[in-house]
Amino acid sequence: MMKWALVPLLLLLLLIVGSLTALLFQLTPSLLSQLIAEPEFHFAILMSLATSLTSLFFAFLIAIPAAWVMTRSEFFGKRAVDALFDLPLVTPPLVIGIGLLLLLGSQGPFSVIFPELSRWLFSPLGVIIAQTYVASAVLYRSAQGAFAAIDPAFVRTGLNLGLSPAKTLILVEIPLCWQGLMSGGILAYSRALGEFGATLMLAGATRFKTETLPMAIYLNIASGDFSLALGCALILMALAVVLLLALHRLKRRKTHAKP
Repeated sequence: MMKWALVPLLLLLLLIVGSLTALLFQLTPSLLSQLIAEPEFHFAILMSLATSLTSLFFAFLIAIPAAWVMTRSEFFGKRAVDALFDLPLVTPPLVIGIGLLLLLGSQGPFSVIFPELSRWLFSPLGVIIAQTYVASAVLYRSAQGAFAAIDPAFVRTGLNLGLSPAKTLILVEIPLCWQGLMSGGILAYSRALGEFGATLMLAGATRFKTETLPMAIYLNIASGDFSLALGCALILMALAVVLLLALHRLKRRKTHAKP
């Protein structure tokens, strides 16, 4: 039985290692020199880093308070609201993008309140909105788990000492679960960095305007420029490896910190 179970394990490893190796073997000195001199390549890297970091900042502002309220409060319909926060995690990104476009676009209800918003969607602002949406959903779920893991005695002690709930959050809870929040932040950042479907629908695919790394791969594969698409894929893979190493380092520190 054990031997048969090894077959799917080896098959999965073969697919993972094989696809990564296939990408790395395409990296040649001539391709590297071509990429270094390519302005579109530089633009896609800077656009991806700038928009994903901005999105992560907004995701922290949205997801941390939301997760804290959902963990520390009880109200009618809480389970239904909590289940709704899982919806972005299982919804196809293209569907998310269409929904956001209908909500925030010129024909949506938000255009009545913020008419200027729809005019700015097909710009880096649209990229940030799409990335923030998906990153917030990932960070919310991680933050909720981190807050729920805190011993309630610490929270009660803070409140008994006269701290307000907000000060208890900042001075007691966040320091106790910062590693869980940072792990969630890394996962959210990786999700924002690789976001494609929602961004395509909400911000469009325009060179030197809304061209993130995933968008550059799409545009250049479509136009037949395989080398630039390959360079963008290699950068995304390198960033993914860095984020994965950071995530594992945080997990090890968390494990060692346990009594």
